[in-house]
Amino acid sequence: METKPPIPRAVLVGIQTPEVDDIAHAASLEELGRLVKTLGYEVIGTVSQRREGTGAGLLLGSGKLAELAALTGGTGVVGTMAPPPRSKARQRFDGAADAPAKAEPDADAAPKPDFVIVDHELSPSQIRNLERATGAEVLDRTGVIVEIFHRHANTREAKLQVEMARLKYVAPRLRESTGGGGRQQGPGAGETTLDLDRRKIRDRISELKDQLEAVQRDSDNRRSGRRDQLRVALVGYTNAGKSSLMRALTGSQVLVEDKLFATLDTTVRILQPETRPRVLISDTVGFIKQLPHDLVASFRSTLAEALEASLLLFVVDASDPTYEAQLEVSRSVLREIGADAVPSRLVLNKMDRVDAAGRAALAEKHPDAIMLSAHAPGDVSALRDTIIAFFEAAMVEDVLVLPYAKQGLLGEVYDSARVLSEAYDETGRVLTVRGLPGAITRLRRSLAAP
Repeated sequence: METKPPIPRAVLVGIQTPEVDDIAHAASLEELGRLVKTLGYEVIGTVSQRREGTGAGLLLGSGKLAELAALTGGTGVVGTMAPPPRSKARQRFDGAADAPAKAEPDADAAPKPDFVIVDHELSPSQIRNLERATGAEVLDRTGVIVEIFHRHANTREAKLQVEMARLKYVAPRLRESTGGGGRQQGPGAGETTLDLDRRKIRDRISELKDQLEAVQRDSDNRRSGRRDQLRVALVGYTNAGKSSLMRALTGSQVLVEDKLFATLDTTVRILQPETRPRVLISDTVGFIKQLPHDLVASFRSTLAEALEASLLLFVVDASDPTYEAQLEVSRSVLREIGADAVPSRLVLNKMDRVDAAGRAALAEKHPDAIMLSAHAPGDVSALRDTIIAFFEAAMVEDVLVLPYAKQGLLGEVYDSARVLSEAYDETGRVLTVRGLPGAITRLRRSLAAP
C-alpha cells in the first residue's frame, strides 16, 4: 500500500506596522494562510508583533523570536543552527546510559513546523538569520506566490514567464553550499560554486527571454486578429469570482476552484447566447497584495488582454471586508501597464453572501456598480444585457456593397457586424449593417481591395 508523504507544516509570522490597522493586518495574515494552504501546507500557528518597520536583521524582537523558536524547536539564536532531528533509534541509544527507564516521547505532542512563512518580503540576510534562529526553512510572501505560480502554470507561455520570475527571485538568495565553496577547475576556473550558479541563472534568464519573445509574438498576432472585435476583460483580485463569472457568461468549462491563483493563463470565450457581432470575454490572472514586480512584468501578454479590451469589468468579492483595498491593488497594477484608460465598470460579486444592511451600504457607496452573484442566472443575464448595451452605444449604422465577385467575404461581414437588411443591385449585394466604426472601416477596405 502506497503511503502519502506527510503534509508540510508551517507557522505564519506577521509584522503590524503603525500604518496598518488591526482589520487589515488580520486579513493579510488570513490571506497568507490561504496562500500557504494553496501550496498544500498545513498552518499550525501564527506569531504576530507590532513593530515600527520590517527592516530589522531578525525581523522580530528577542521575545517574539524566542516564542517562534519554541514553536519550531530552534535555539532562538542566530549564531547556531538547531541540531538536526535524531531518529527514534538514535534517541534511545543516546539516552540509554543516562536514563534507562525514560519513557518514549509523547506521540501526541504537537509536531514542529517545517516552514516559517513571513507575510513580508525579506532580504537574503533576514531569511538566513531566521533560519539559523528557528531551525526551520523560511519563505517570505513573495517566495510563496512565486512557488504557487510555478505549480499552476499550464501553457508554455505561463511556464516560461513563471520560470523567469522564479529565477530572478532565487538569484540574490543563493548561498554558498557548505561542501562546495571552493574554486572551480577547468572551464570557468577561478569562479566559486556560487559564481557559477549565478552565471547559469543569468544565462538561463537570457535564454528564457528569447523563447518568451517568440511565444509572445504569436500571442500578439492572435490578439491583433481580434482587434476589431468586441472584447471584455474580467480583471480583479485573486479569488474574486472571475472564473465563475466567466463560466456563467460564456457557458465554458473553465477551471473554477476556491483557491488563490487557480487561473494563470488567459482564457478567451464567446459571450452566450451568441450575438452579432460576437462579444469575446477574457478571464485574466488575479492580482494580490505585494504581487512581485517581476511577475507583473513577466505576465505582460496576459495583462495585455486587459490593455487591448474595449471594456474592463473589475470583479470584486463584495463579501470581503477589505474589498476596497483589493480593488485598489487591481487598479494600481493596471495603471502600471497603462490600462487605466480603458473604459471600466465595477462588478460587486458574491452579493449572495452580503446581508441587507451591507447591500444598502454598498449601493450608497458605489451607486454605479453592478451588484450580482455569479451563481444567480438572473444577475448574469442582466450583466450580459449591460455588456451588449455598452457596445451598442458605440456602434454606427452604415451601408456596404459586396461585389458579386467577392461573395466569399460575406462570412467576414456577418462576423464583424450585425446585418440589418440585404438587397441586390447591378453592382452586388447591398448590406445595411450596424457595428463598431473600426470594424466597418476594415470591412470597407476589404471590399474595396482589388
